[in-house]
Amino acid sequence: MGEKKSFALRIDAETMKAIEKWAADEFRSVNGQIEWMLHKSLKDAGRLKKEGKKKDGL
Repeated sequence: MGEKKSFALRIDAETMKAIEKWAADEFRSVNGQIEWMLHKSLKDAGRLKKEGKKKDGL
């Protein structure tokens, strides 16, 4: 995955509470849950570069 970067995230209390509950249900940290959610969303939308393939698609 490479180098990890950090940034501040402003999120409403209701959304945060739902993420905390989901993270606990999945035995993940809140940070890990948010990272997983973002990665899954990017993958589902076809926005992630395919691993193991060259940039030009060959």
